[in-house]
Amino acid sequence: MEELIAAIATGPVKSAVGVIRLSGEGAIPCAAKVFRPKSGKVFGMGAPRRLTLGDVVDGEGTVIDQALATFSIAPNSYTGEDTVELHCHGSPTVLALTLEVLFQHGARQARAGEFTRRAFLNGKLDLTQAEAVADLIDAQTPAAAVRAAGQLGGELSRRIEAVYDDLTDLLAHFHVLVDYPDEDLEPMDSPQIAARLAGARETLEQMLEGYRRSGQYLRGIPTAIVGLPNAGKSSLLNALLGYDRAIVTDIPGTTRDTVEETCQLGRNLLRLTDTAGLRDTHDAVEQQGVARSRRAMEEAALILAVVDGTRGVTEEDVQLLREVEETGKPWIFVASKKDLVNGSRAIGVVGSGAPSSVAVSAKTGEGLDELAKEIGALFPAGAGETVYFTNARQAAAAGEAVECLTRAVEGLAAGMAPDGPLSDVELAMSALGELTGRNIQEDVVDRIFSRFCVGK
Repeated sequence: MEELIAAIATGPVKSAVGVIRLSGEGAIPCAAKVFRPKSGKVFGMGAPRRLTLGDVVDGEGTVIDQALATFSIAPNSYTGEDTVELHCHGSPTVLALTLEVLFQHGARQARAGEFTRRAFLNGKLDLTQAEAVADLIDAQTPAAAVRAAGQLGGELSRRIEAVYDDLTDLLAHFHVLVDYPDEDLEPMDSPQIAARLAGARETLEQMLEGYRRSGQYLRGIPTAIVGLPNAGKSSLLNALLGYDRAIVTDIPGTTRDTVEETCQLGRNLLRLTDTAGLRDTHDAVEQQGVARSRRAMEEAALILAVVDGTRGVTEEDVQLLREVEETGKPWIFVASKKDLVNGSRAIGVVGSGAPSSVAVSAKTGEGLDELAKEIGALFPAGAGETVYFTNARQAAAAGEAVECLTRAVEGLAAGMAPDGPLSDVELAMSALGELTGRNIQEDVVDRIFSRFCVGK
């Protein structure tokens, strides 16, 4: 076992419960010096994985907290080592004092991600599952949480291993035919090999496509709020955020630069960009803001086209809406200031161009739920999802495997002997090994676990 490590596993804020973790050689004896069960028995003498009530004491034997403790015996623990968890009251002072006492009895401060790193090194998690721990902690949407939980449960690993194992069988079959020609094995011709390689490549390409599509659900849908000056764009941004982020006045042209924020609306995470009003202007500063507005519209995955609902659709509005429609992006027509009119004058005038129309009031919040539903209809979070990669490292390794398999298939189609293209298959397997941790290099491991917080 490795040296004993300890860390506070919960956040550095006051809470009902705070957890301290220990892992490594001597975890249970170390905890027994700090934790005294109410039963009078020595901690660690009972059954593992059961909570025990007791007192936490300092080096002088003074009680500093009443807590619950549990222990696990290697290899049946998260890290694969002897582990202990102390469930204390969530006072940062109490937790820090308890941790200091553990250090006095031989533990050292765990580094960021060290518990999960040990779980990986001890075979309790593969690399994709280890990454899923960090993804689950960082999840900002229900879709992200569900995806990370599935990855932690091994969904991604099983899909990758199925491809890897199929390529292994293919290589093994070929090498047996070459090295042991007297064995009674059915020979494989180039078309058979190419078909199996193409199937493996298609699986990886589908997962890569899922990764590319998933960004808007996991990291937020890039959403541009556009409209003429004083249409109510900044008011809509503030209403969606729930606080005054952008300056709102009756003076047209107040917003001269893009303002970016993130908010949860329904089941979707939106990366909102409030833009400068789109109009012809001789003001040099406002011209730059308008240019940035158009760039934000080009980069967005969703556009909210805001029109002042008190005045109806003007010629300038029509020109703006045509410009929005010409982007080819999903967009929603939003009539603002619903609280000032009895039924928006703008709704119903737009024609068939807008996929949907919503009247909202930034002042009262009326219509925001309907807007959330319309966005949910355009971006049904999680609908039709398959197992896919969740970060750039995984996508890069899979992309390399796809390139190798493509070369192999093309080589076979060009009439090359199978032994040449199959060397590319071995390279593809090496790339896939980086996904789950087979033959993983130390520097790659360091980079992955640097994402973690202390206590994980």
